[in-house]
Amino acid sequence: MGLQINIDNGGTLTDICIIQDGSVSKTKVLTTPYDLSKCFFDGLTKASGVIYGEQNVARLLEEVDLIRYSTTQGTNAICERKGSRLGLIYCGPANDLAVRLAEQDEDLYAALVGDRVVHLEPDAMQRDDAQMVAVKAINKLTAAGANRLVVSFDGKTFVDGENLFRKIALRKYPRHLLGAVPILYGSDLGSDSDVVRRTWTALINSFLHPAMEAFLFNAENRLREYRTKNPLLIFRNDGDSSRVAKTVAIKTYSSGPRGGMEGMKSFSRLYGFSDVVAIDIGGTTTDIGQYVNGTVAEQRRGHVEGISVSFPLCEVMSAGVGGSSIFKAHEGRIVIGPESVGAVPGPASFGRGGKEATITDASLLCGILDPKSYFGGDLALDAERAAAAVNLNIAQPLGLGLDDALLHMQHAYEEKVAIELHRFTKVSPDTKLLAFGGAGPLNACGIAEKAGISSVAVPKMAAVFSAYGIGECDISHHYAVTLHDCDNKALREALAALKTKASRDMFAEGFAEGSYDIRARLVVLVDGKEVGYDLADSAVVPDALKGTSLMELELSAVKALRTENQKQATFVAGKKANPDGTRTLLTKGKGRVDVPVFKLSSMATGDTGVGPAIIEEDFFTCRVLDGWSFVISDAGDILLNKKG
Repeated sequence: MGLQINIDNGGTLTDICIIQDGSVSKTKVLTTPYDLSKCFFDGLTKASGVIYGEQNVARLLEEVDLIRYSTTQGTNAICERKGSRLGLIYCGPANDLAVRLAEQDEDLYAALVGDRVVHLEPDAMQRDDAQMVAVKAINKLTAAGANRLVVSFDGKTFVDGENLFRKIALRKYPRHLLGAVPILYGSDLGSDSDVVRRTWTALINSFLHPAMEAFLFNAENRLREYRTKNPLLIFRNDGDSSRVAKTVAIKTYSSGPRGGMEGMKSFSRLYGFSDVVAIDIGGTTTDIGQYVNGTVAEQRRGHVEGISVSFPLCEVMSAGVGGSSIFKAHEGRIVIGPESVGAVPGPASFGRGGKEATITDASLLCGILDPKSYFGGDLALDAERAAAAVNLNIAQPLGLGLDDALLHMQHAYEEKVAIELHRFTKVSPDTKLLAFGGAGPLNACGIAEKAGISSVAVPKMAAVFSAYGIGECDISHHYAVTLHDCDNKALREALAALKTKASRDMFAEGFAEGSYDIRARLVVLVDGKEVGYDLADSAVVPDALKGTSLMELELSAVKALRTENQKQATFVAGKKANPDGTRTLLTKGKGRVDVPVFKLSSMATGDTGVGPAIIEEDFFTCRVLDGWSFVISDAGDILLNKKG
């Protein structure tokens, strides 16, 4: 593959990784939340400048072989509870679905749905007044403020019931009318027999859909204006990608962090690490995952904010703390996030009207960040505005001087990330912390100390590591259908129907039948656990499943693009690194002291040093604490170890 552009859109910054004939380069732009297509094209324009030495986006789009896109927008929307007001229409024997949904996450359920719920009796669609029942349900929810509806039926025939409701809704509220409220049916997304899980999947998808749809189709339309030869591919949380028109919104949830997990797998294999926990810290969230026994955790029924959904998702936890998270004083202590100032207005130090205190402001005032070189020199930081925000929001309410307030902010930030790390991962004496994202390396040593970890790795591509991790992902589509009392004939018919869907979708991706792999299996519930049985070409129900009343047929169509990299790299200490300058740094107990600053680009294989110190790269800064040492690998990455 000649020229690839991987883009990871975050809440504050959008990262661009450029892969061209084996070489890798990078750049960043500020995210424009009011129009995500703007930062998308800003990134492409800036990437063209990196490649050609001058900005020429038309040439880039003519020559690029592949554009892959991932985003944390879905993660951020869920984390900050920003999105559509949903209404739920439920049909089933019990009137407790709302309670069962809220049991999984009362706060999220209240934010998405609240009391906008209508329950229909099981026979509602078979009665003579079915049309009136459906219309009343829709009118009640729209009058209550719902701007999107989810319809979920219970029972074996839930698909048939939802289709009957759909016909009435389309007759009475045709989609071409102005103000028609979008309706999503649980069966549109899959045939999961668990009504709670299926309903949550539909609710979350409906919540995320509008913003993702508006941006992605807008971006794709702008690409068409340039007659781009290859379609925009959306990287999904399952680790693969597909075209915009074939991507379900919920699968974009945490897709950016999943790119980081793919990068973590490659990085761990490169160095032979067996136990790694990752912190991917951006502007709005810290995304946490773990690599153990050669892989990262993935569940067939994934989780969004701890809620079980119908699709396979990587196990990545997103905590509402990042470089742009808002710090507040509350009842004598510091509270962080989940609200974020994002890129607009951004931290106070950005000089764009922000008045809230963030860790970015504190890091500038502590002396960790250089106001002139930050963001590759493209964004000068304002120390006076940062000081005003910290004084107003933290120092004065807590009765502290500015320097003490900064140290308290730093401690609270590191402690919160460390606590979230322990909530989700298992730390052992052999665990290494992999720190990436624009803000990941900044406080990595402090976070590691508070988490009980003595070794930290920082990739040279840390600033765009999630975008880097997307590289060479496969293109795939996945399907599932529930089978009741299935025999060989019914299995063959169901399999043929799914293969027909797959051939259409893969043809739309540009791949003819026979040029991609087909994988199929049956999944059944045994003693509360899902067990899979791979199907051979014969499509025969396995003997072990004969007589099983309920099973799920899964089919995947996969065009493999990944290549296995057999390269190995090592961290071997050599000569002492030469600093590129000094910086005055605020430290606990010693006040402000001068420390050496090392430019990553100036250091060679084996270069070593000790803290306190600062390591800088164009788009990230790593603080090396007193008592820590560092060494540069033959691949240009950083390993930090706590001495003794």
